[in-house]
Amino acid sequence: MGGMRRRWICAAIVLGTALAGHTRVADAANRLSDEPTPLDTSIQRPRSVLEIGGPFLDTGPLTRGFELPTGWVVQPSFLLFGTYRTAFETFERGDPQPRKTEWANRLDVFGNLQLSGTERIVIGFRPLDKSNHYLSRYWEPDARWESIANGNVRTLFFEGEIGEMFPKLDREDHYHLDYGFSVGRQPLLMQDGLLLDDTIDSVGVVRNSLHTPWTSGLRLNLFYGWSNIDRGNNLPDHSARLYGGEAFADFYWGSIDLDALYVTAKPETGDGFYGGMGLVTRGAVCGETINWTARVVGSQAINGETPANGTGALIFTELGHTPANTLDYVYGTAFVAAGRFTSAARGPEKGGPLGRMGVLFEAFELGRYGSPLGNGAQDSWGAALGYQRFFAAFRRQVVIEVGGRDAFNNDGRKALAIGGKFQQALGKHFLVELDSFIAGQYHDSPAYGGRGEFVVKF
Repeated sequence: MGGMRRRWICAAIVLGTALAGHTRVADAANRLSDEPTPLDTSIQRPRSVLEIGGPFLDTGPLTRGFELPTGWVVQPSFLLFGTYRTAFETFERGDPQPRKTEWANRLDVFGNLQLSGTERIVIGFRPLDKSNHYLSRYWEPDARWESIANGNVRTLFFEGEIGEMFPKLDREDHYHLDYGFSVGRQPLLMQDGLLLDDTIDSVGVVRNSLHTPWTSGLRLNLFYGWSNIDRGNNLPDHSARLYGGEAFADFYWGSIDLDALYVTAKPETGDGFYGGMGLVTRGAVCGETINWTARVVGSQAINGETPANGTGALIFTELGHTPANTLDYVYGTAFVAAGRFTSAARGPEKGGPLGRMGVLFEAFELGRYGSPLGNGAQDSWGAALGYQRFFAAFRRQVVIEVGGRDAFNNDGRKALAIGGKFQQALGKHFLVELDSFIAGQYHDSPAYGGRGEFVVKF
């Protein structure tokens, strides 16, 4: 029976590759050359709007800098960069929700003060949005303007390494002071955003490149968050405090990461324990290279569930394959959610934890245009299958995806959808993106939507 099952799996992989219109070439044809390739310096990187000091990612001699009493050599430089996004969006979720049509805008501006190779200060602003409300012009269901102009600091942190900042403490490197740390308002991401995806006032300490007999590399990380925490329902919780730890290990066959988090808060939002385990590997199946990611995350409300804090578990998996002799990508994702899983923290614009599933589940983080199939993870299951095709030397790409989801409790929340994404680079600073979908919903009229976005990177 096992041999028969393996033959069916191999046949499915071969058939899928054939349907993609490609044939596999010999391994020797894909082998990397033994001849070294010199650095191509003919391509000039785009300049930022403001650069002070040593040029960013450029060739040539380093600036001399100056040495502090600790022995830390500082070579300061400043880089101003950012992204402006503007989009026209229209969509209808089906009865009884009315159609929404809008023009939304978002501006991200960052300043990076690089002090040395491992130390920097980063500050960021988003002056056109706040709490998932954006500078917008609405036409449907009501015609009005919304302005959320503000000068709030959205990102501000310092990161560095103790051994580099205080080299005189260990001139011979006997004490292994290679501890990295960061402190301030900084983005935190755990388990690909399933467990944690928020910008939090926090402090963290990390130890990289630990050597053990059974791994090729081990990283340990501890952190504490004291403010600016948004809970699993995407709403701020000023009473919340977050404690967390992470272990990430590399093996010859892949990598594993383990995460644990504890959040304390007022009774109205509730304390919670959160944990996750992830596996990423790459291997050959029937002669084809398959990328596999699997993640299991869970949440436990300590003193009863609240809107911000639930009890449940989520299993996510993804298989990916690059058809031979191409640079395209075929992928399939699936999830099963039991109970009411909630993330430890999620930013207001991040939506639910299932944005990792694909274009039918992603949160666009601009305006009211939500994910076509939704990205919540409560008592449900779903899957998606997609193909990503590249054109014009990676300056153009098209993604086509089909997917669906259903609920375990027979409440009628089931849907099937097909969607697509088109992206085209223009010059070195501009990008055009088009998205659309149509979904059939159980006991509801069809849902549909489309959006066009123009992106400026500076």
